[in-house]
Amino acid sequence: MKISAIVLAGGKGSRMNSDIQKQYLLLCGKPVLYYALQAFQHSSVDEIILVVGTGMVQNISEEEYCKKEFIDNCHFNKIKHIVMGGSERYDSVMNGLAAIHNDVDYILIHDGARPCITVELIERCIQDVIDCKACVAAVPVKDTIKVVDSKNYAVSTPDRSTLWQIQTPQCFEYNMIWKAYHNMAADTDKSNITDDAMVVEKYSDNKVKMTYSSYKNIKITTPEDLQIAKTFLFDKLSEDKTSVK
Repeated sequence: MKISAIVLAGGKGSRMNSDIQKQYLLLCGKPVLYYALQAFQHSSVDEIILVVGTGMVQNISEEEYCKKEFIDNCHFNKIKHIVMGGSERYDSVMNGLAAIHNDVDYILIHDGARPCITVELIERCIQDVIDCKACVAAVPVKDTIKVVDSKNYAVSTPDRSTLWQIQTPQCFEYNMIWKAYHNMAADTDKSNITDDAMVVEKYSDNKVKMTYSSYKNIKITTPEDLQIAKTFLFDKLSEDKTSVK
């Protein structure tokens, strides 16, 4: 059995109000992207395909920066390919899938801007995808959700007990996700496709299981997210030091 991870790191992070792409901002002394790659490096996945943007970091291309920072300096030897992303998230995923060979059994797709991912969560996702063929990391929503109209007036209130907040990794049997993405590519209407589970739900007959995740597995989107992630990571680093002692 072979398992590959696609780590998406091609975002520009326009809501961060920073000249530096959010995945390369420093968090507890390391680039945000470092933590996701480290978790997959220490997990049971066999290879990592890193999907990057076409911008510049420290006066070199993102591809060169990632090779230097993560392969040469950090020795993340599971990174087998660094490929360019596309204009949309699903384009970047397809580019990552194209870099994977057919001997892969399962694919885990993760946002590089989620630095609080843990090895334990990755392993839970792997077990669920083996059992169910399709699963996503997720948590039940805590707040009441309102559906609104075009003028922001509430029109309905879904039952909160049926609502989950979707995260990553999103994990699939290789043949399933490959076929679903190629079916999507042939569709002229790709509007409202925001994650991989939607591709599977819309372009295959498979159901997607929710794998219970952690509320700490946040995505860095705005400056305050960086501060929250710093607290979570500081706690984790402190726990790791204590366990070593």
